[in-house]
Amino acid sequence: MSNLLQIADNSKCDFDANQFAELRSLAGVPIKNLQLDSNSNLLVFPQNLSDCPDNIQDSTIFTIEGDKIISTGNIMGFVGYKNMRLRIHSRFAKEEEQDFFLHYMLQRVFAINLFDLKYTSNQTSVFDFLIYLFPAFLKRAFRQGLYKEYQTLHYNNPHVRGKIDIAQHIRRNMPFTGNIAYKTREYAYDNSVTQLVRHTIEYIRLHPYAKSILQNDADTKEAVKAIEEATISYNRHDRVRIISMNLRPILHPYYCEYRYLQQLCLQILRHEELKYGTTDDEIYGILFDGAWLWEEYLATILTDYIHPRNKERRGVKYLFENKRGPRYPDFYNESMVLDAKYKSNNNKKHVAEIDRDDIHQIVSYMWMDKLEEGGFISPTEEPQNVLSATLKGHQGKVKLYQLHIPTAPNWTAFVQQMRENERTLLNQIS
Repeated sequence: MSNLLQIADNSKCDFDANQFAELRSLAGVPIKNLQLDSNSNLLVFPQNLSDCPDNIQDSTIFTIEGDKIISTGNIMGFVGYKNMRLRIHSRFAKEEEQDFFLHYMLQRVFAINLFDLKYTSNQTSVFDFLIYLFPAFLKRAFRQGLYKEYQTLHYNNPHVRGKIDIAQHIRRNMPFTGNIAYKTREYAYDNSVTQLVRHTIEYIRLHPYAKSILQNDADTKEAVKAIEEATISYNRHDRVRIISMNLRPILHPYYCEYRYLQQLCLQILRHEELKYGTTDDEIYGILFDGAWLWEEYLATILTDYIHPRNKERRGVKYLFENKRGPRYPDFYNESMVLDAKYKSNNNKKHVAEIDRDDIHQIVSYMWMDKLEEGGFISPTEEPQNVLSATLKGHQGKVKLYQLHIPTAPNWTAFVQQMRENERTLLNQIS
């Protein structure tokens, strides 16, 4: 039986250094060093680490202070290594088994419909959640077209279109009957990647809670149908062989979204063998950067604001003339700029108490466009209020907005309260 340690994000706790000795192998290691191709079972969000402006790739899952204190930051999720399992839940989860806030943000960001998801702290439920991400990944990959790759195909007919296969021709066509055995390399939609997706689809169809996600919307149904029609050689007994063929990630630059889909499918299909731990040195799990997730969640609420995209070079602002010094504020419009901050701003009595680098950044954005207002948005356990202060010289106002994360007895009540709090936040900002 493997050891499970549970802790909230942005917190500290004591741990048994002997029981969790494997923790030291992961402590203080940047995520970019852990998310290697050899760790195909470690899934990290956001997946484009280098495209995020907050140096997420340099973040660590946790650090160890002294001999027995573990300290976490914004990273949430689950990670396993050898005989050790670590689960980092949201600091807003009053009970470790009901991490409603994390699942709520995931639902909004990935447009998932959650009705009967089991909120438990065990490893199985964490991996089962990956199934609910599948439609979003499938649709995103399918926008790039159906994946195809060169394959060597064998034929035996009179219409030669490739290199004659002498051995096969002698074996199959002697005495000569008019056919010629030959092989050719050509693009094929029925390949190891589409087969992996097909096996994942069939696996989900057997899931007691998640099978309905394949019918959620027209785009998902279209993508599923296309995969089914392409994988004419599908055989459910080939799953192990197909998984083995996909352990090497896709490198094709055009089909970049299929690499993420490939990794997700491997996680879903291999979770049975990871359920009870591993005996080798492979790191496995699913991790979410809280700062990224909080910002993407707010983007689903602040729909009237521009949300710049660093990767797409969209919504960029420049500090200097002639388009020099590109900057990407989180949210802005013609009169206001807003910065998403997942880290705690509780117990602040004045805006001046916010981190100085954050203040300097928001003031710079305000000065660039002579904006009258700038602010921060943080989640809070405290009552929802607004702190405001006037800048000297510029006379603009800097504000701290806080979204109250409720405590609720069940998922339905939590969602209802969150929707009310979101409306309150929008009213305060406007």
